[in-house]
Amino acid sequence: MSAPASVGIDAGSTTFKAVMIDADGQILDSFLEGSDPRIEKQQAAALESLGAPKSVPIVATGYGRNRVAADKAITEITCHARGAFSRMREAGILIDVGGQDTKVIRLGQNGGVLDFAMNDKCAAGTGRFLEVILARLRISQEEVAGYASRSTRAIPINSTCTVFAESEVVSLVARGEALEDIVAGLHAALANRIASLAGSVPPNARLFMSGGVALNSVMVTALSKELSRPVSVVPDPQLIGALGAALSALPNWNKARL
Repeated sequence: MSAPASVGIDAGSTTFKAVMIDADGQILDSFLEGSDPRIEKQQAAALESLGAPKSVPIVATGYGRNRVAADKAITEITCHARGAFSRMREAGILIDVGGQDTKVIRLGQNGGVLDFAMNDKCAAGTGRFLEVILARLRISQEEVAGYASRSTRAIPINSTCTVFAESEVVSLVARGEALEDIVAGLHAALANRIASLAGSVPPNARLFMSGGVALNSVMVTALSKELSRPVSVVPDPQLIGALGAALSALPNWNKARL
């Protein structure tokens, strides 16, 4: 195994991610689990799991980055851009849908951030929207694709607030609407909100998706439909922020051979 060169930690609102990379930017090992309010303890567990040498630099990002014992802390926008570019190797638009916020980042030819928009004020445009309402319907993430595949129409979910949308869904269930159609409607509603955040997308721009919601194939399909073009999922979508943080410790991060 190549020698470890750096560790990146993404202390997110819902998940804690860490990656250890070599000098070429290759991921040697990773760590991912639900966020613990005791970040210091979770960092220690992550570093032990990775087997990270004490000599390697640590770069932190995410909501809890200032509580991580690191050599430096960098914003999520910069780290997600670097992580995504290292994997996709081309300019485009990154849509990162996390548990607490959604980021739309325009990447330049060298992976730099040209522009970005961020929704961090309301859960209705984030993964939390799906998490709350699917839990109310007692539908697991593993069951989502099956429900959506049996839908004959996506029922519109009109409420723009997660709390009100949950009440709206309860009313739809009471009215006898099929759960399959409600599930399809939930994904269509979230896709619409994300597309509104993205605004006018240049016709030739490549679209990439990262974050935990990118693991939801129904959401990827709904977003592709809403934006009228394919959305490609970045490899290891949940680790992109941590990867970008780790790359930031390398002298020539954008030349890492991935």
